[in-house]
Amino acid sequence: MIQKKICLLGAFSVGKTSLIKRYVDSIFEEKYLTTVGVKIDKKLVEIERQKVMMMIWDLAGEDDFCKLQVSYLRGASGYILVGDPTRPHTLDRLFCLHKKAQKNIGNIPAIIALNKHDLCNQWSLSFAHREELEELQQPILNTSAKTGDQVQSLFIDLATQMLSN
Repeated sequence: MIQKKICLLGAFSVGKTSLIKRYVDSIFEEKYLTTVGVKIDKKLVEIERQKVMMMIWDLAGEDDFCKLQVSYLRGASGYILVGDPTRPHTLDRLFCLHKKAQKNIGNIPAIIALNKHDLCNQWSLSFAHREELEELQQPILNTSAKTGDQVQSLFIDLATQMLSN
């Protein structure tokens, strides 16, 4: 069995914890609980006939007052950048976190989750944000922790990238 560490990065309240709960436990809860520090979940999956224990690190959201503890990134095999397009400033934080991750752990597999796709009629993606997302040259999935859209694919696609890396 192979063990892989995955970190979820993003601003506060973009849905990192909800994505993990949907993926690991197949549940969605409306109430919002702030992650303090880090919470670790595990999920055993089979990818390309290999058993992979995914150690999923839910890192506290970053804002102007609370910065990412880069030590949590050590040993990561990949990461998911989560943004909430109903709050465009979270995409600015996503770009910042991507640079920080690359600086501290190098060029490892990453994937972008534009979360809250169930609210896509409220999304506010500027042309500049769309261009910057494309410039990252990372896969982008429109996810919804609430409905489950693309959540399974998000984690499996990243795990597949990590195995082929």
